[in-house]
Amino acid sequence: MTGNSEYEGERIAKIIARAGICSRRDAERLVTDGRVTVNGKTIETPAINLEPDDIVAVDGERIPARGRPRLWRYHKPAGLVTTHKDERGRPTVFESLPTDLPRVMGIGRLDLKSEGLLLLTNHGDLARTLELPSTGWVRRYRVRVHGHAEPKALDALAHGITVNRVRYGSILITVDRKQTTNTWLTVSLKEGKNREIRRIMEHLNLQVSRLIRISFGPFQLGNLPAGDIAEVPQKVLKEQVGNTLPV
Repeated sequence: MTGNSEYEGERIAKIIARAGICSRRDAERLVTDGRVTVNGKTIETPAINLEPDDIVAVDGERIPARGRPRLWRYHKPAGLVTTHKDERGRPTVFESLPTDLPRVMGIGRLDLKSEGLLLLTNHGDLARTLELPSTGWVRRYRVRVHGHAEPKALDALAHGITVNRVRYGSILITVDRKQTTNTWLTVSLKEGKNREIRRIMEHLNLQVSRLIRISFGPFQLGNLPAGDIAEVPQKVLKEQVGNTLPV
């Protein structure tokens, strides 16, 4: 599993990440949990390199061949979960994707009731990089809330807020349209913690009745129909991701 090859100097975790299984950090956990084999033998440490003819499997399933990082825009409908397998048997995003698509993972989850732009990639390291708040990408949502949206309370979110001992960073909100009992908001944030918008709105006595992600960094939902997927051209990916694009 070592020697002069195209893999020389690359850890097995990097190869697993390139195959779109998970990030390098999670791949290392797979190894230490005894879930990775090389040439049929379970390995105990991620501190090994691979040769081109080595056969790697995770949970008994051979990983796909390495490929260049790719990115897709997917319009997630409400009613799908963003996990590969759901223990409650609910339909998943990945079950709805075209069968000719390589194995992919989501970049930034959307919960069951949320909809809109979900970025998908075949590369675990790219997913990890783009999810990090330090990347600086703004995630923008259209949100319909039921209740009275107090302007001062919404404006105060620009300074961050703590809810149930969880600290949330700056959130910028503009009021787009008020109806009798509902208000449409545009919400912009960088962190995207689990159910962040719903929990903050609930804290403000507002009930979210619809949540649509319309952009993730430079990538827009646009007019992509619900349930459709479109690959981001390699030229555009390189222009937008730049030095953060893994090799």
